[in-house]
Amino acid sequence: MGCLISCFGGGGGDEEPREEEDSLASADARAKAAEAAQKRKEQFEQSAAGRAARAQMIRGAAKQSASSSSSKGKPALKWQMG
Repeated sequence: MGCLISCFGGGGGDEEPREEEDSLASADARAKAAEAAQKRKEQFEQSAAGRAARAQMIRGAAKQSASSSSSKGKPALKWQMG
């Protein structure tokens, strides 16, 4: 019967230290993952593909702002009856 209680967590009592260790380990893993992601982002921004993507985003934003400023006051859709 003793195995039954310990198998289902009834007699343990050492659950809190394990949770603390798990939380510290997960916080450490998150910090390492964030650092690795930042490093990948910096490498991408310095690469040719990253520079091309940034230039394309800038061109797209400039094109969108130019088209929206030229049609001020005009509706985007025109309705017709008939």
